[in-house]
Amino acid sequence: MTPSEPERGSGPALGTGAGTGPGAAYDEEERAGLPALLEAVLSVGSELELHATLQHIVDSAAELCAARYGALGVVDPERARLTDLFTAGMTRAERAAIPRLPDGHSGLLGALIADPRPLLLDDLTRDPRAAGFPPGHPHMRSFLGVPIRVHTQVFGNLYLTEKRGGGPFTDDDLALVRVLASQAGIAIGNARLYETARRRERWIEGAAAVTTALLAGSPAADALMCVAEQARILADAAAGVVLQPTPQGGMEIVAASTHGDPGDLVGTAIAPGSPVLEQLLGGEAVFIEDSATDPRMTTHVRKRFGPSMMLPLQSGGQLIGTLALPRVRGGPPYDAVDRLLASQFASQAALALVLADAQHDREQLAVYEDRDRIARDLHDLVVQRLFATEMMLESTRRRSSIAAADDTVGEELGRAVDELDSTIQEVRTAIFALQQPPTDAPTTFRGRVLRETGGAAVLLGFQPSVHFSGAVDALLPEPVAGDLLAALRGALAAAHRRSGVTSIEVRVDADPSRVRLAVADDGRTESGARGTTATWESAL
Repeated sequence: MTPSEPERGSGPALGTGAGTGPGAAYDEEERAGLPALLEAVLSVGSELELHATLQHIVDSAAELCAARYGALGVVDPERARLTDLFTAGMTRAERAAIPRLPDGHSGLLGALIADPRPLLLDDLTRDPRAAGFPPGHPHMRSFLGVPIRVHTQVFGNLYLTEKRGGGPFTDDDLALVRVLASQAGIAIGNARLYETARRRERWIEGAAAVTTALLAGSPAADALMCVAEQARILADAAAGVVLQPTPQGGMEIVAASTHGDPGDLVGTAIAPGSPVLEQLLGGEAVFIEDSATDPRMTTHVRKRFGPSMMLPLQSGGQLIGTLALPRVRGGPPYDAVDRLLASQFASQAALALVLADAQHDREQLAVYEDRDRIARDLHDLVVQRLFATEMMLESTRRRSSIAAADDTVGEELGRAVDELDSTIQEVRTAIFALQQPPTDAPTTFRGRVLRETGGAAVLLGFQPSVHFSGAVDALLPEPVAGDLLAALRGALAAAHRRSGVTSIEVRVDADPSRVRLAVADDGRTESGARGTTATWESAL
């Protein structure tokens, strides 16, 4: 039997309308079937939306051959199984009564998938390949099956059962359905191109929206959430999550978008040694048919999900993380177009994340440079002029105290000198604050002290040593901590003003009753003495 010949089942002859010899005219039944065929062929090509086209095909085939029931099963070429089934002649109640639709792994539907050739049966229940009907399934006997090809690939199969009138399907029915299937392949091809173009347009628009949002200056957490949410919507997934590598060598969910509350998704980690981890850290895409049963999945949240894509967020050799798009249990698997478009989206999103991070760095650098310029201007212009004015006033005060018996003028000048000295110290403190990186301030007292000394090191040219004694973070209330930090800034600024400073030691000692701050340096004072220590104490 050649591939073009139909497979025939046992039973009586199936029609005699093929003519009696070469050049014989079509009989009346064939003549009556031609207008219906032409109408069906024209109608199946009138739709561009794929689902509507498929439903139209099965309805037209059932009407063309007077079949009580019809079905069109869409075949997944990678898995050799049915991924969708469109029916005609069955009410919603009849479909709901069937516990599950066939998947094409067995029975006559599976046989037609394994061997895609036309199939005619007088009584399908007598065929050894039949697997029986599930509970609630309508009774069926006569059967006609024809594959639908789009170009050279089998897209699916068209099934007709129970010819009205009780007789079997004929060779004429088979010929009509084969013509319809041929034209349906063209219509399906056009509809698939149209649907793919629309899906591609949506993914491109989604990627553009993500890029615009990321380059608008969103914080890092918001940027990852934007990628997860947009990808979830485009992929029609149950969740969109972004995982990033952990210091322990695993991966952790850092952003999650779901239809409702993401619950315990954020913070879920893939432990080191997981079978899927090596692929993810290597920047490979992972496609999973059922997350709940796949042995590579080890997280506790996997049981709620089915088909999933795990795509690398990678740009220029830099792995930012992984974008995972799981669907609900029992949801439709991702097809080749889904995988391609989602992978392209992940690549563009990763590039946008890298560009947004680089833009943030440039903005931060601009802030650093501007703060450094302000600090230099304050130091070079304001502080120097204030210091020169202070020296002039000090000299004037000394001369006036010698020349005049009344020292009132000298006292006033002394107060002016003190005010200028205080102003200089405050300006120097501001300079130290400007020199520190404008990052998020530490929350603990230890961290804030270390931040102040680290900022001072920029101007001093060396790192002050810091020592803590006692539970300073637990014992110090915020008002006391603020006063000590202000005193520390002033002491560091004063040390920078003195000449010959090569080392500074900061000590913080705390017990349940008091706290003491001491700042010692080896610089020279105005009197020429070497080394000075400033201390502050506060009761707790």
